[in-house]
Amino acid sequence: MHTKLYSATVIGINAHKIEIEVDLSFGMLQFFLVGLPDLAIKESKQRVITALKNCGYSLPERKITVNLAPAHIKKEGSLFDLPIALGIIYAAKLCDYDAAFLEDTFFVGELSLDGRIKPVLGVLAIAFDALKLGIKRIIVPLENAPEAALIEGLEVIAVSHLTDIVKILRKEAPSIPFIPAKLDTSEVERQLLDLAQVKGQTQAKRVLQIAAAGRHNLLFVGSPGSGKTMLAQRLITIMPPLSFNEMLETSKIYSICGKLPAEKLISQRPCRAPHHTISSPGLVGGGSTPQPGEISLAHNGILFLDEFTEFRRQTLEVLRQPLEERNVTISRAQQTLTFPSSFLLVAALNPCPCGYYGDARKECSCTKQQIYAYMQKLSGPLLDRIDLQVYLPSVKYEDTQHQTASISSAELYAKVTRARERQLKRFNGNESMYNGYMTPEMIDEHCKVTDAAQELIKKAFETLHLSMRGYHKLLKISRTIADLEDSDAILPKHVQEALMYRSIDKSLGSLQ
Repeated sequence: MHTKLYSATVIGINAHKIEIEVDLSFGMLQFFLVGLPDLAIKESKQRVITALKNCGYSLPERKITVNLAPAHIKKEGSLFDLPIALGIIYAAKLCDYDAAFLEDTFFVGELSLDGRIKPVLGVLAIAFDALKLGIKRIIVPLENAPEAALIEGLEVIAVSHLTDIVKILRKEAPSIPFIPAKLDTSEVERQLLDLAQVKGQTQAKRVLQIAAAGRHNLLFVGSPGSGKTMLAQRLITIMPPLSFNEMLETSKIYSICGKLPAEKLISQRPCRAPHHTISSPGLVGGGSTPQPGEISLAHNGILFLDEFTEFRRQTLEVLRQPLEERNVTISRAQQTLTFPSSFLLVAALNPCPCGYYGDARKECSCTKQQIYAYMQKLSGPLLDRIDLQVYLPSVKYEDTQHQTASISSAELYAKVTRARERQLKRFNGNESMYNGYMTPEMIDEHCKVTDAAQELIKKAFETLHLSMRGYHKLLKISRTIADLEDSDAILPKHVQEALMYRSIDKSLGSLQ
């Protein structure tokens, strides 16, 4: 007898519908599995046959053929164990075949040898796309049920053992939809980290505000102890809140990697801080079976690269395409996958090998050649993609003893959210669009500059030898500063402030 069930496989972050066809025919007991399965799926025949035997289901002496269609899509993981086992049960006539029920259902789960159904990765991504693929319900392992139930409108049935689902299919037990706990989308308390804890560095806090409001990539340069890392860690406290769609999109990535918290979406913008020894595949994603890297785990959040010049240059160069296109494409012999990577890059580095070039309190021991060689670890094209480049001076003793309240995260956050609202209105509610992502055409439309400001930009263009990317970057930063000041037009003071954030260019120029 021939039977057909449905499951799904995740390619990139999207689910693809897979037909599991099972046929039992006369012949010696053999198990054939076709349809471009990976090693984990090929091994499923041992798991499935042993689980069926241990659950008391006696199979006839037949040749078993399992086809995973469409054949051109590579299938990965152990999530097909459950539908393969059920397909064999149906084909062996151990359960009445209900075509209507099976047509509307995804089956997902890994089998243990005693019939227990174990959790799998990527259930949220499968559930997210199930409705679009014409599926009304999904049967998943009990541990994955809270994750699948995050998608409204999809019936979720949770099972913990193969015999449980067989009883449901035989109508011996009711099919009870899983009722999730109340969805928790609350943000983590902001009081744990606060920019008020950072003494001094008023300009740096202003730069963080600009970066958060307009999604402008940021580079801090300063001596050890100037507060670079402390400031970067607190940027998350002034970032605009995630929308529900952004929560789902971010959570899908974490589901694929097995990092999604139980019964909870990713409700706060992620902040990833990989060590400088990370490899290129670890940063952008990869492997024989491509998985999301740190830049995709930082999607809709922050990627913080401390000790920027200690990263391998080859590793840093792979950031150029994701910074420009906000996604990363990984090509392998059998497939090409694209993962989203719309993140705010925050980098920090010392100005020289000893760390004290330009420091007012401690003399630098490096030669100009050493400093220049040190900074040359960062390529011009990469630096050109970092909008805000700021030198942090050492904190003075007077700042540590100042009794008046420092600028808090709450104060900066209030202006950031207002500026974000202006951008949402400007870009017709497009949640993925920020000033920092504007195209040249959008810059021409939205960056209205007064005559006095235009004259200032012209002088800067000639004096600083700006590239077109640098020119557009200057306008985008000026637009964000104007938004923070609730100004429709870009004024000279906005351009002047934007011009202050080119410390690296000036520093390298003085060394040549």
